Amino acid sequence: MKLSKKKIIIPLLAGIIFFSTTAFKNDFFEIAKQIEIFTTLFKELNMNYVDETNPGDLMDTAIKSMLEDLDPYTNFMNEQDVEAARINNTGDYTGIGAKIQTLKDKLVVVEPYKDYPADKAGLKAGDEIIKVGNVLVENYKENAGDLLKGSPDTSVEVTYKRQGKTQTATINRAEVEIKAVPHFSMVNDKTGYIVLSRFSRKAHDETNYALRDLKAQGAQRIILDLRGNPGGLVNEAIDIVNLFVPKGQLVVTTKSKVKQFNRPYITKNEPIDTEIPLVILIDGKSASASEIVSGALQDLDRAVIVGARSFGKGLVQRPMEVAFGTQVKITISRYYTPSGRCLQALDYWNRNEKGEAVKINQENYHEFKTKNGRKVFDGGGVFPDVAMGLYKTSPITNAIINNNLIFDYCTNYYYNHKVEDINNLKLSNQDFIEFKNYLKHNNFSFETDTEKALKKAFEAAKKEELNDDIEKDYTVLISNLEQSKTSVIDENKEFLLELLTEDIVKRYVYREGLYDYYKIHDAEIKKATEILGNLSTYQGFLK
Repeated sequence: MKLSKKKIIIPLLAGIIFFSTTAFKNDFFEIAKQIEIFTTLFKELNMNYVDETNPGDLMDTAIKSMLEDLDPYTNFMNEQDVEAARINNTGDYTGIGAKIQTLKDKLVVVEPYKDYPADKAGLKAGDEIIKVGNVLVENYKENAGDLLKGSPDTSVEVTYKRQGKTQTATINRAEVEIKAVPHFSMVNDKTGYIVLSRFSRKAHDETNYALRDLKAQGAQRIILDLRGNPGGLVNEAIDIVNLFVPKGQLVVTTKSKVKQFNRPYITKNEPIDTEIPLVILIDGKSASASEIVSGALQDLDRAVIVGARSFGKGLVQRPMEVAFGTQVKITISRYYTPSGRCLQALDYWNRNEKGEAVKINQENYHEFKTKNGRKVFDGGGVFPDVAMGLYKTSPITNAIINNNLIFDYCTNYYYNHKVEDINNLKLSNQDFIEFKNYLKHNNFSFETDTEKALKKAFEAAKKEELNDDIEKDYTVLISNLEQSKTSVIDENKEFLLELLTEDIVKRYVYREGLYDYYKIHDAEIKKATEILGNLSTYQGFLK
């Protein structure tokens, strides 16, 4: 059997990287010992195991299992992962210009980008690509999404299914630019609105441009929308804060056991406007760099924060080169806002009996003070000054989302409804009933932990041949649980309708049109506009 030298070298080189850092000087012997044990075991296993082994798969499992004991952000990245990270950081790549989901036997178009190749070729959200060129997706063993990649100005023919009908299209690949600021415009004659969706290398430049442009249009106050923004590059976050605060201002501090990673991040440039009233919108998906921006501007009493509590990621990662184009992204430090608070919400170092990271208890939060003396707290993300959109999701609603049932329902809605003016769209009670019927007809089922425990107990009772009354009680309990699950869906009606509306609007007018729809209907934008429209109200939040 041939051993994969490439895979064996990875831990050896990783060890060399470790040796080069001062943090591991005292562990030289232990690290060398464990590497020798591992490489010897790996060699013997691959040479002597009774069945044929795959060294690459074994190593991949070993690495992932090791990293799972740490936190979800410390990851090994193969060559494809490294390229995906590069695209995320730069926002540029060559392809068909669409968000694609890779499933077992098909590629699903999630969102075509307006005026990019997939859109020009007529592809729509929900189209199921089953063949790329002469390659059947279901027979392709690697990442089928790679089949769509290629050099600019080359073409690829795709075969896809739409509403049960098979069609073909030829797509001419092109350079694709994913904007960090996909939208900015005026909400009214004095209020500018900027959507910042990612902290790529263009985030500061695009936000800078949007802010200047809106001011030139007459904006005297600004709404910065960070909802759904998962974060990105820390330096971009610092520079965006710098647009609104003076040069020389502390924005965030990182602390690590490795001395070289301990550093304060200070604004270095002259600001655009330190006085313009500012409201920042956040939600439970605003994380990392989004929390640095919103947390710092809250601590400095420079912005009013509106929305739901942010995600709570107070950890910083850095990619380290390993070998053969691979990297390991390691959590190297925690970050602290100007008031001194860490916003990390989950404790990965003290897990529960199931091995799960637990939320930091509210009684363990620490109080800090903003520049003006307002109380703020650590331990659970950024708490908004005005709380809105506080949806408490459940495992059942998460299952609906994760099973693509909202996405698939919206696909059917698009092909069965003619909408004359999308800005007047408002889903009704009847629409929600139709959605619940859709779930039923598509056999949506979700087994709760309670059901699993009852099923296990019932199976044990049958083995022990206990009386028939137990079976009757079991049947009644399961029936009651089914009714309870239906009630949970009804309780989350507003949240589900919001998700459905967003996806439906994008089908008709793309993501660009969604932001125009938000300006008319979104409750958080309306609240932000109201706060900014009254200077004394705005200043009252900051004192």
